[in-house]
Parts: sequence; C-alpha cells; structure tokens
Amino acid sequence: MENKTILLVEDNPDDEALTLRALKKNNIMNEVTVVRDGQEALDYFFAGNVTANPMPAVVLLDLKLPKVSGLDILQRLRGDDRTCMQPVVILTSSKEEQDLIGGYRLGANSYIRKPVNFDRFIEAVRQLGLYWLVLNEIPGQGGRL
Repeated sequence: MENKTILLVEDNPDDEALTLRALKKNNIMNEVTVVRDGQEALDYFFAGNVTANPMPAVVLLDLKLPKVSGLDILQRLRGDDRTCMQPVVILTSSKEEQDLIGGYRLGANSYIRKPVNFDRFIEAVRQLGLYWLVLNEIPGQGGRL
C-alpha cells in the first residue's frame, strides 16, 4: 500500500473517529486526509495550485455535508478532466434511494451504507481497503489523473 492517500470527506466527528479507528484496526496505515465540509473537499482538488495536494487513491465521501453536498462534489469531480477518473466511494448513513441512484448517476464507483454495528463496519472498511488500496489500479498513480 505504497503512499496511497485516502481522502475522507466527513463532517460528523464521531463517524470520522469511527472510520479512522476501523482503518487502524485493519492495519490500513495509509495517510488519511480529512476534510469536514463540501467546500473543503472542493478546495482540496481545485483551489490554488491544482498539484498542491496528492491525488488520493480513493475518496470516501459522505453525502450530507455542510456548504456543498456530497453529490455536488461528485458532480464537480466527474465534470473536470483532472479529476473525472478519481475513485470515489460514497460512505454514508443515508438510506434514501434517491441518494443511491443519484450517486451512481453521477459516477460514484461504489456506494456503501455505514453499518450501525461496529464489527460490521470494521469488516466493511477492511474490504474497502483491500479492494481500493491493494487490488484496484487507477491511471496516473504517479501524480494527477
């Protein structure tokens, strides 16, 4: 898992801590950058010098965010040539079918509902890490997509 960054877009401090704990419990030691609202997520990719931040191996994107929604972030990522192939996993507690459909319509790579049970959440994060950080290959892993 060589230097593959994870971008966690999560406004809930409890869910952030839970996700970071689950990553650690599964020995996923990749650098995790956390942004806590939709505007911070957009700034990560588009503010100032577009090469300032490393392109993450995967974005773990919550949907219900302050300032800019997760679906709006996804739409912006897919609409820009620099980020259109960025792997994005929606990681949300939303049970709304319209969020699921909207996420896939806008090009989400995966949609995962956060399990309420911590043991199930740990297992979901283990599988997520195995697939997105070890098995999956994306273009431009040496820099920008």
